[in-house]
Amino acid sequence: MALFGKKKEETKAEKSCCCGGSQSASEVTSTCCGEKVNGICCIKVLGSGCKSCHQLYENTLKAVEGMGIEVEYITDLQKIMEYGAMSMPALVVNEKVVSVGRVLKPAEISEIVEKY
Repeated sequence: MALFGKKKEETKAEKSCCCGGSQSASEVTSTCCGEKVNGICCIKVLGSGCKSCHQLYENTLKAVEGMGIEVEYITDLQKIMEYGAMSMPALVVNEKVVSVGRVLKPAEISEIVEKY
């Protein structure tokens, strides 16, 4: 029988992000690959939905308030695993994981954002 032993080969079109990362076309989100604002094209908080993850998200919103930068909160475990973050919460700036396992204060997040 031809059904066994054959896997369908899936090809995903890669899309290069303005921040140097690449994502498959099915994974591109609304906030990334937009126009850069102060050198930042995307900020994401990766979390499972726990209190610490929500706190990092809120602190990130406070840190970028008035800058015109959107912050995305990602709880999809498949997408989180693609970033390689093994501890939550995690902060991603321009598709690079910059903090893992800590709830950063708004001032700390502002310092990280200023580096970009």
